[in-house]
Formats: sequence, C-alpha cells, structure tokens
Amino acid sequence: MRQKRTFEENLALAKARVQQAAALQTVVAEKSLEVQLPLWAEVCRGVPNSVLRSALFGVVRRGPRSFQQRVQKASVEGIKIIHTGPQLDQADLDVWEQALQLARTGGLGCRIQFTASQFLKCIGRGNGKSQHEWLKGAFARLAASVVEIKDGHRAYFGAILSHGGRDDQSGRYVIEMNPKLIELYGLDGWSSVEFGQRMALKKRPLAQWLHGYYSSHAKPFPVKVDTLHRLCGSQNAAIKGFKQELKSALEKLEEVTHWRWEIDASDLVHLSKVPTVSQARYLLKRGLVHSGR
Repeated sequence: MRQKRTFEENLALAKARVQQAAALQTVVAEKSLEVQLPLWAEVCRGVPNSVLRSALFGVVRRGPRSFQQRVQKASVEGIKIIHTGPQLDQADLDVWEQALQLARTGGLGCRIQFTASQFLKCIGRGNGKSQHEWLKGAFARLAASVVEIKDGHRAYFGAILSHGGRDDQSGRYVIEMNPKLIELYGLDGWSSVEFGQRMALKKRPLAQWLHGYYSSHAKPFPVKVDTLHRLCGSQNAAIKGFKQELKSALEKLEEVTHWRWEIDASDLVHLSKVPTVSQARYLLKRGLVHSGR
C-alpha cells in the first residue's frame, strides 16, 4: 500500500513542477527568438534595401562623429529612417553586414560568438592593437544606434545591434542581433551585395555606398547628381566638388564591377549592370525584360 504524502511533500512537489514548467517555457521563449534570415550566397551579404538606399550608413569624413537625436536620414521615396546615436559610416556597415552574415546560419536572436581576430580578417582589416580598438568602437556605435525604419508596409524600431559581451584576455566576443530585424527583409525587401567587390572598394566610402545602392536595383533608373549627393549623406557642401568625387568613385566602381556609367548634360547619372539571378527573375516577373524565347 502506497504511503500517503504529507502536506509538506505535496507542497515541495508542486513547487518543483512549477519550476520545471517555467524552465520549459524559458527554453521555448529562447528558441522562438531565433529567426532565420534569408540564406544568401556565402560570398554575398544580405542587406535590407532601406539601409542601402539611404544615408543611415553615410559617406562620413574622418574625425569626431556627431551624435544625432532623432534625425531623419535622407532616403528614397517610400522609405523613412529616423536615427538616434553616433553617425555611422561605411566601415560601420562592414561590421554590421558581417554580423548579419554570422547570424544567417544560427538565426537572429542567437548568440553569435567569434574572436576579434577572426572578425577583423573577414572584413579585410589587420590584427593590430589599433584595429582591435577600432572594432570595439564600431560595436559600441552600432549598439548605441536606435533606428525607426519604415519601408512600405515593413517597419522596425530598435537598436541596430542588440547587445554583446567581450573577454579582453582572449579577444572573444558574444553579440546578439534583434530578431525583429527580420521585418526589414521579406521576399523583396533586401538585396545581395557581393562582399568581395565591396572589399575591393575599401577606403573609398562613396564608391562603397554607390555599390550598395546600385546592388539594390535590378535595373537602375537614371538619377540626378544632387539626388545621390543627398542620399549618400555627403559632407561635401559644394555640388561641383561632389560631382568630381562622384566621377572618381564611379570610375573605381566600374573598374571593380564592370558596370557602365555616364553623366549626361542634364546631370543625370545612368548606370547599366547585369542583374543577379534573383534580380533577373524579379524583372521577368514584372515584365520589365523578355525571356528571349
């Protein structure tokens, strides 16, 4: 005959069951935070079009960064970005794109672990002390940046990089990306950026910005010089001076990508490129090109 439990034993058993249920709920909650990004090619980086078609990661001169308090960044029609935090440049975008690359296999919301040396190598940087310090600053800028991004029906608000930790002895990092960033992707809200080409444009921030901008267009349409001046966040106040910088950047871009360009008498920039496979499918679906059959 089974012995009857005492009140104290029943109470202890009930507490244990509650704790077990709470632990299971925590595991489920943690798993639900891991959101799968689109699986782009290893040699590419999948970046939201809203980021590539705006001045969020702009063409910023070297030197002290200004801190922006709910500043609306220049962007194409249909996209609205409000930024609070230190100015972000194209080198910061290298870091963010690589963080997304690491999150692409584990999922947004997962713990991303790496060493500073590994990370720096992936973005084409050296392994010296100054580079390690720069990387610390880049992660701090991304973690301090809060954005409100609306792209059509897609919307996101929150930190660009959720949070992270670092072991200064081993150089090991652990960071997390907000799973809600998936709202900026969808089926057609992002583009593949060929990272090798981007790295070939290192130390040419305007050329890098143009590479990202035109990578987000399957069939680029002509755009005014002053429009590009505004969208890239150039700090060159003189349009004439910017136009010279733009020509130099486009020449470098053509050298790396073989995209053809010209600036006509009306200051319209024309650029032609071979679309990627996914972009070609998009153009066919929209009836903007013919299949040739």
